[in-house]
Amino acid sequence: DGLLKHRGTYEILSPEDIGYERSNEATMVLGKLSGRQALKKRLKELGYELKKDEVESVFQNFKAMAEKKKRVTDVDLKALVSDKVCDVEPIWKLGGLEVTCGTMNFSSTTIELVRIDGTTHVACSVGKGPVESTFKAVDLIVKEAVKVHEYSLNTITGGTDAIATIHVVIRKENAHSCTSTGNIVYPTFRYC
Repeated sequence: DGLLKHRGTYEILSPEDIGYERSNEATMVLGKLSGRQALKKRLKELGYELKKDEVESVFQNFKAMAEKKKRVTDVDLKALVSDKVCDVEPIWKLGGLEVTCGTMNFSSTTIELVRIDGTTHVACSVGKGPVESTFKAVDLIVKEAVKVHEYSLNTITGGTDAIATIHVVIRKENAHSCTSTGNIVYPTFRYC
């Protein structure tokens, strides 16, 4: 017991070591019980000044997301704001997806994406896992450099016929704008 508690036997990690930014004040955790004012306050802290109707629209989507997730992150909030403020129309739809993986430390993906004009594009890729091979295949078609900020798979039902939801948040590389408070904001997109 004394050996495990001795400072020389373990390494103390700071929040910065594992990817969290340290701030002088505690960040409020938003969830399904959070109200409009809490959401509006957090968005303002993130540099977003939204009109009343924009806040209401973001709030409705926030509540829907909070029902699925225990905790809504800042990345989620930025994606929700990007969806409403930028009002981005979808360019691609998923036509089909086939992923093959096994024990040989690589996976392959064949994906079919349908462009808004109806043209179909198919690509195949190999990666270290099913997620990496899928994103590589998408990159071959879309030809846009993106960074994955969040990827989570949540099961809804159990058993061999389990149903799950996937939550993905991506950000386009090297594309940003500034808010009225001077914060840099990168267009962030989410898919649930």
